[in-house]
Amino acid sequence: MAKERLRVEQVGDISVVHFLDKRILDEPTIQAIAEQLFSLVDTDGKRKLLLNFTSVEYMSSAALGKLINLHKKLTGLQGKLTMCSVIPQIFEVFAITKLDKIFKIFPDEDAALASYK
Repeated sequence: MAKERLRVEQVGDISVVHFLDKRILDEPTIQAIAEQLFSLVDTDGKRKLLLNFTSVEYMSSAALGKLINLHKKLTGLQGKLTMCSVIPQIFEVFAITKLDKIFKIFPDEDAALASYK
C-alpha cells in the first residue's frame, strides 16, 4: 500500500486536501500525490477541490505540471480547483511561471471556501 500523501476533509461538497509532506520534491512523491489527487476526481467523482498548502515548505516545479493537469481536468468537468495558505517562496514559483493567473490562490481556507458560494 502506497504511503498516504494527503488528508482529505469534506466541507459540504468541497474536498479540502491537506498535504502530509513538507517537501514535495522527488518524482516518486510527486507521482504519488498526483495519483491520489486524480483518484479523488476519477474514482470518487469529486469536482471541487481546495488544496491547502499550510504544511508545504518546498515544492519542485515538476509538481506544478501535475497541478496544471488537475486544473485542466477539473475545468473540463465543470469543476473547480482552488488553493490556499501558499507560503511566499512557493507563491513566487507560481508568480514567475504566471500560474498565479491560472490558479485561484487564497490567503486562507475560509477565503477559499467562500469563493465556492
